[in-house]
Amino acid sequence: MKRMNKMSEQQFNLVTDPWIKVIDEKNQEQTVSLNQVFEKATQYQRLAGEMRSQDLAILRFLLAILTTVYSRYDAYDQPYHWLQIDDKTMCPVSFDDDSFSEDEQQIKDELLSTWKILYQSKQFSQAVIMYLNNHQDKFDLLNKDNPFYQVTKEQYDDLVPTNKSVEKGKGTVAVKQINRTISESNNKPDIFSPNSPAHKNDISLDSLARWLITYQNFTAVTDKTKVKSEDKFSVSRGWLYGLNPVFAVGKNLFDTLMLNMILVPQKELFDDDLINQEPVWEVSVNEYVHFRKNNQFPTNLAQLYTVWSRIIHIEWDGERPIIFSAGLPKLDNQDAFLEPMTTWKPGKKGEGAKPNLRWLNSLGKAMWRNFGQYVAISNNDDLEPGIVTWLKLLKHNKFIRLNDKIHLMTVGLINDGNATSQSPAAEFYDDMQINADVLFDDNSLQRNYWPRRIEDTIELTEKVGAYVWHFANNAGKLRGVADAGSFANRISAEFYNQLNRPFNEWLSQLTNHDDRDQQVNEWKRILKQISLGVSDDLMRKATPQEIRGKQNEDGTENNIFVQYRIFKSSLVKALK
Repeated sequence: MKRMNKMSEQQFNLVTDPWIKVIDEKNQEQTVSLNQVFEKATQYQRLAGEMRSQDLAILRFLLAILTTVYSRYDAYDQPYHWLQIDDKTMCPVSFDDDSFSEDEQQIKDELLSTWKILYQSKQFSQAVIMYLNNHQDKFDLLNKDNPFYQVTKEQYDDLVPTNKSVEKGKGTVAVKQINRTISESNNKPDIFSPNSPAHKNDISLDSLARWLITYQNFTAVTDKTKVKSEDKFSVSRGWLYGLNPVFAVGKNLFDTLMLNMILVPQKELFDDDLINQEPVWEVSVNEYVHFRKNNQFPTNLAQLYTVWSRIIHIEWDGERPIIFSAGLPKLDNQDAFLEPMTTWKPGKKGEGAKPNLRWLNSLGKAMWRNFGQYVAISNNDDLEPGIVTWLKLLKHNKFIRLNDKIHLMTVGLINDGNATSQSPAAEFYDDMQINADVLFDDNSLQRNYWPRRIEDTIELTEKVGAYVWHFANNAGKLRGVADAGSFANRISAEFYNQLNRPFNEWLSQLTNHDDRDQQVNEWKRILKQISLGVSDDLMRKATPQEIRGKQNEDGTENNIFVQYRIFKSSLVKALK
């Protein structure tokens, strides 16, 4: 399988070459290198790749670097006392086990001190740049011996069955498949692709780097090639693909990175495995594949944030990449509480908790309607997202001020629901803001505990939403529409669309000094106004058939006026 390889003598190093898309202070898009993104993080508003889900994958990649460095070096670039560091690789040589058994609180305090000093200085220290420069060979996209997020031809051939080797030319994925703005297979063209058919497989090196990282996180299961294994296994669909992600957003990129940089593991078990970060580029390919084939779950955040779903090798046909991909075993997500950026759902009897998923039928459901999944409603709720628990720790240590806004965001891809493909069907994105003193209210009285009152208010809103749906459904039946349920769903969606902005505004302006009843009553007023607006609109559009109505089996009249009175009575009773 002979190809012209014009790329073999080139380099594209992510440490020094621009590949990360950002929005700067002047709202201009820039493409920057890893060194630049860490040196000038305060000058960039946010990541700005091709998709929000790509930005999340890149964010976690950047966090893996930061977490690795600052779990080894403090804010003054000095190794922690419990570590012996190799000066050249900046990797731990040994741990002081006695420190972990005797000085747990001191270790936590030192890690938190590192976070605080960095946050107050509004810049990352030189240790990050030193680490990247020392590991430049691991970040070269075109490196012959150790290409970034890839394996060599020899490694790939050794890991897959003989009939799937590179020379056989099987097991490839096209650029248009890893480019999630297209996500096109050879059997199902994307007619709304941003690229014309002739250029769907064209890609620049900076874009390839972004999509490689994204593809490892959001992978479908259509691949026919797997790594060799004595045991049968199901291929991973990409770890982020199986989450309902949540993360914090700051005033700028530096702020966002810091708020999500968890240096103190949020687990009862505190040991060197949690502290010793091990991103994928610090591990040999064979060691990593062995680890995955043994169904081992990552033991630290850097390892989790850089987890692979596929072994990838790239051949070059001129300037066009030929991408070979072999599936790795999927990770067991039960009780995988190391993952901080997800909401959780309790397991069935005898089973542990698992990350929540988003499905196509929940695409239009705003983040605030699932408030209780993102915020612990009771003080002993252990299914709170790890990132929220981390922010709570920062607030407890007064690193976050009480009047600071906590900006939580969710973003990701939803698959098509087909178990044999799980191809991306839609991207979701939403956010909500809330004052730190409200989100982390420590009031023990249920009546005054803000998260509980907010959740109760949302449950009341959902109850009113059910009244709106039933009124619309009954109106549809009187109107004689073919599918009254679908008609009601459309009216319900419009109702919630009208609620989204005012509820988020109401939520964001709450403070811990508020009279809870007064604020809840204010939301009830807004809810009543919008509910009556939707119902009155249905009344105005009532057809003669709805007005005329029909008799029920018991002889009573049923028309749009009767249904309106029932709805209004239920609404007034609920909002009293």
